[in-house]
Amino acid sequence: MRGLTSWSVSVAVVTLGVLMLAAHPAASQGGARASAPVVSLLEIKGAIGPATSRYFERGLAAAEARGSRLVILQIDTPGGLDTSMRDMIRAILASPIPVATYVAPSGARAASAGTYILYASHIAAMAPATNVGAATPVSIGGTETPTPAATPAATPAGAPAKDAHPPAPELATAMERKVVNDATAYLRSLAELRGRNVEWAEQAVRGAASLSASDALKMHVIDVIARDVPDLLTQINGREVQIANRPVKLATAGLTIERIDPDWRTQLLSVITHPTIAYGLLLIGLYGLLLEGYNPGVMFPGVIGVISLMLALFALQILSVNYAGLALVVLGVGMIIAEFHVPAFGSLGLGGLVAFVVGSIILFDTETPGMAIGVPLIAGVATVGGLVVVAIVFLGGRAQRRPVVTGEKVMVGQTAEVVENFDEEGQVRYAGELWNAHTATALHIGQRVRIVKVQGLRLWVEPV
Repeated sequence: MRGLTSWSVSVAVVTLGVLMLAAHPAASQGGARASAPVVSLLEIKGAIGPATSRYFERGLAAAEARGSRLVILQIDTPGGLDTSMRDMIRAILASPIPVATYVAPSGARAASAGTYILYASHIAAMAPATNVGAATPVSIGGTETPTPAATPAATPAGAPAKDAHPPAPELATAMERKVVNDATAYLRSLAELRGRNVEWAEQAVRGAASLSASDALKMHVIDVIARDVPDLLTQINGREVQIANRPVKLATAGLTIERIDPDWRTQLLSVITHPTIAYGLLLIGLYGLLLEGYNPGVMFPGVIGVISLMLALFALQILSVNYAGLALVVLGVGMIIAEFHVPAFGSLGLGGLVAFVVGSIILFDTETPGMAIGVPLIAGVATVGGLVVVAIVFLGGRAQRRPVVTGEKVMVGQTAEVVENFDEEGQVRYAGELWNAHTATALHIGQRVRIVKVQGLRLWVEPV
């Protein structure tokens, strides 16, 4: 017992020592990491969407946990969804770490939603040969923003006013004006917060104005033009920014750059929520369930169809979807399926194809940059569907014109052979089979007779 106790104590001491040795390098590394200042680099390419905002928010949290001195957001975007853009701006405004938005590499742009993010950042920088602007919001449907109503002419002195209360504008026009005015006030407030060009911010929203990098620097829209990230860190070293209403002086010289890549969830979400992928998943889901309905028990098409349909519905609920377009797509697929079961001579299939194409075109907000389905994809799917409908109509018509090869109608007029002598009821051989036969004339073995009527399993025959 004493030996066992001594052995247990020895094992415990050795284990504790190993754990302490293992923990010591980790602590040393953690201390080294905490003492070594770093810069966190996030990179966004393409449209701003739910996956983008999620990646940025998680990247800010990771940078704060690492003790980063600065977060650089390198962007190249045509714009995106308003909700995702505002989520990113809220994260920037609440960040305890300075955020520098850098439009790069050369040839990149910060259009639409990217302009708002650039204005909201503590440091706004661009690479040579880049552009910023075109921040006019576009609503679902792609309607143009109305021009402000003309100011009515002044009433002469002493004359009674003809209409003291002009008629209210139409709902659509009023709604569009509200959206534009809201976006203008939002970007102006960001410009005032960061001390940037307020007048041009309004022009970018109301007139879709754009600027090159050099013009943006001259007009005080951005702070720096930098060739690359190290050049950016050199130029902003010593600058003062406001963090939570207090001045913070940037010390970016000699900082190590650490890239924060999106995790697998963000990558998967960005793939699923791409409009083309979501559209493809919807089609795979619908046709997978259709094949399972035609072949019950196969299971594979049904399983793939259900999974694809669930992923498509998940993607559609977070995308800017026109639900009238979604309803037309579903209706079109349903009408094409009905063409297989109802002899409509192609009318259901043609109507379903038209509904499918129209619904596909308006399914997503086609005016929002990066949030539209490619027209070649819609054309390809519509062409395949049209060929299927034409093939169904052609095969159906050919089947109707084909002569009947089985049944009672084929037997009438054919010849049979008498196998026994009989006067009224007997048997004949037709196509190698024995049939009961009825005749009004006496027949003998081997005689050839013609079938004149088929009634159930009895043939009415007469001599040839």
